[in-house]
Amino acid sequence: MQWLNYFAFGDMGWGDELLSGLLVTLSLAFCALPLGLGLGITVAAAAMAQGSWPKRVAAVFTTVIRGLPELLTLFIIYHGVGLALNQGVNALWPDFGYIEFSPFIAGTIALGLVFSGYSAEVFRGAWLATDKGQREAALALGLNKVLVFRLVELPQITRLALPGLGNLWINLVKDTALVSIIALDDLMRMANVAVGSTKKPFVFFLAVCLVYWLVCMVFEWCIAKLEQRANRGIHTF
Repeated sequence: MQWLNYFAFGDMGWGDELLSGLLVTLSLAFCALPLGLGLGITVAAAAMAQGSWPKRVAAVFTTVIRGLPELLTLFIIYHGVGLALNQGVNALWPDFGYIEFSPFIAGTIALGLVFSGYSAEVFRGAWLATDKGQREAALALGLNKVLVFRLVELPQITRLALPGLGNLWINLVKDTALVSIIALDDLMRMANVAVGSTKKPFVFFLAVCLVYWLVCMVFEWCIAKLEQRANRGIHTF
């Protein structure tokens, strides 16, 4: 059981480094989630709009985001946005100096964009599955479009979209491992550092596998509970 010493806390092991990496991983996922959800439902609303231009913009957005590998999206955001930010600031204030673009912010934006590209289609499918007669009835009762969406359509969209969004959330948690490429001290990067120091790749990578598996199992249980709550009172035949 000597291998357990590698996961001790303090100077004798790597337990505290791996724990801090796990906290960074979870923080990154929870920060990317609202960005992806907000942008996803906005794109879905554009895809369901009556005008042709919003539909075209939504189609281009989802096609481009889903067509790019997640790692390439991360590189474009980290290097491209960072370069554009420095060039723009230096053009306005030549003596401002170099701005270091945060890997955490870059990872949040990149993962949020990837999540939104897929969640937009989930929201659009759920939107199409709602009963249009309820919308017409709400409009006939005098509710405006904003109230119809908030009180009638959104609760049904949320219920129908939960299974798909749950799968996307699990994928998002696992995709956070990509940010180790841009030197963010997440769980995967801390494991790589530990492997480089101890030359024990099997021990640390197996431990990281178990951590990701346990985290995903907890989130799957939470998603199942949310689905049960969302479907209460709904009878299927």
